[in-house]
Amino acid sequence: MVIQVVSLFPDMMRAVWNTSILKRAQSRHLVDLRVVPLRWFGLGPHRQADDYPFGGGPGMLLRPDVVVPAVEWAMMHHRQPAQVVLTSAQGKPFTQELARKWAQSPHLIIVAGHYEGIDDRVRQILNAEEVSIGDYVLTGGELPALVMVDAVVRLIPGVLGSGQGAADDSFSIGPGLLEGPQFTRPEVYRGLSVPDVLLSGHHQAIRQWRQQVAWEWTRDRRPDLLPTHSERREEDL
Repeated sequence: MVIQVVSLFPDMMRAVWNTSILKRAQSRHLVDLRVVPLRWFGLGPHRQADDYPFGGGPGMLLRPDVVVPAVEWAMMHHRQPAQVVLTSAQGKPFTQELARKWAQSPHLIIVAGHYEGIDDRVRQILNAEEVSIGDYVLTGGELPALVMVDAVVRLIPGVLGSGQGAADDSFSIGPGLLEGPQFTRPEVYRGLSVPDVLLSGHHQAIRQWRQQVAWEWTRDRRPDLLPTHSERREEDL
């Protein structure tokens, strides 16, 4: 899989990509992470990439005649058709389901928005998908792009070294369920003990306990994730 990020600040991307699991995934040729510096396509001697919005308003917008050529250049450097994504506070929420969908794509291009956003003609010309990582505003799209890349890459087969690793994550233990609590040694710490069932060696009982606790944690912490589970009884799990 090839993932390319178009960014005004490419060093932010490289700093994270060259560490931990993302670095290992690249060294094992499970994913090809590339950054496209938007300034390469900037205009004039200062490589300008932004301009004032028509109609007035605060801030600056990324120009379509800079962003579109950058994405088209990225498309030309990989033979597979690309899914194009724009980071945007106005976009649809980024979810685990969306990460799974993108992880099955051979080519993903993410444009990291900046300033007040991106000229809307970019979305129209590239048939791009606008995506947000939350209901808040950041100074730029590099951090959202990194979040999306990390979430996608860890779902690529072989990246985590175990097919069960991603399957046991929150939002993967049944539709919309959070992962329950985890415990390691020591068995007792400051008067708090590991639940007996986890020490029992009874795999079926452990699985049932984890499903039950996942449902309870989701009910108590994120009830908004349970619209399709609202009529399920705890004993049905």
